[in-house]
Amino acid sequence: MIWLYAGFIAFVLLMLTLDLGVFHRKAHVVSVKEALAWSAVWITLGLSFAVFVYYGYENQWLGLGVGVDAVDGLVNTGWIATQKYLTGYVVEKSLSVDNIFVIALLFSFFAVPGIYQHRVLFWGILGALVMRGAMIAIGARLIAEFHWVLYLFGILLILTAIKMLVLKTEHKDPNQNIVVRLVRRWFPVTARFHGEHFLVRAGTRASHESALPGMAAEPDEMVDRAKPGTLLLTPLALALAVIESTDLIFAVDSIPAIFAITADPFLLFTSNVFAILGLRALYFALAGMVDKFRHLKVSLAVVLMVVGVKMLISDWLKEILGKHFNFYLLLVVFAILAVGIVASLLVDRREKSRRATGPGA
Repeated sequence: MIWLYAGFIAFVLLMLTLDLGVFHRKAHVVSVKEALAWSAVWITLGLSFAVFVYYGYENQWLGLGVGVDAVDGLVNTGWIATQKYLTGYVVEKSLSVDNIFVIALLFSFFAVPGIYQHRVLFWGILGALVMRGAMIAIGARLIAEFHWVLYLFGILLILTAIKMLVLKTEHKDPNQNIVVRLVRRWFPVTARFHGEHFLVRAGTRASHESALPGMAAEPDEMVDRAKPGTLLLTPLALALAVIESTDLIFAVDSIPAIFAITADPFLLFTSNVFAILGLRALYFALAGMVDKFRHLKVSLAVVLMVVGVKMLISDWLKEILGKHFNFYLLLVVFAILAVGIVASLLVDRREKSRRATGPGA
């Protein structure tokens, strides 16, 4: 089994290396067209991996599908494993959309130039993969030892869904964020961007690089006052720290959601990784259209509610719907997301039409 994880991680690292080291080696503003193309690549890879899942579990390659899934008490055959992988992938992918809205706000607050946003997201998502991998490993072990943990996860998802539906989202000043305050207390942070660097050393020529190509170099008072050789964090590093902490908070909600589907570590890990890998491209494709999908947040809350309830009554659902009840869950999730997207687009079109006709029309 360890060779499966090693091979999968090697593949992911290869793709990330190609992404940053080849296709995005030179910093540039990612266009919507480029983002859509990369989104198509990552989604195709994620969906294509379902073919490997089917044959791997059907033929029990390297120990896949030989044990009983602690969530539903079923042995994961090729078809059952494929259902669970795709359901987990869709659920995690949809929940990551909410993360995009927050990232857009953070980039706006820190005034991160578009030319450097891809680099921040690259390292942010790499850190997110490590954190989520650790959380999945811990969660899978807890469920294997204490099955009642599933019910706690279900209650947590329902409470989170209620909070998303009832409480209004307040865009708090990131300066009050505990991570921002701790980083600024423990490390010196420059006020200016220094190219694509997260760290800058005081007293070096690189410290006075302009934030954007074509801008005249301006002195940085923090760098000038610091002792030569001192390492200082740039605003890019501060933005990265906040994005990492934000993803950790989102993971507390999204990781239990996938445990409602399966406790198989390989399915958990691979579906989560593929969902997160495409987050960068999805951000650049959707960041400019955040306002168009105002009702999607309600759909995401309903998805969490459905998944949480499913976690609490999974035994009863299995008796009523049969062993393929995860397939029906996948269809329900698709339907909920579709309603949210269509409703958002209809409301946006209606408001544009109203503005075009004018109040006196």
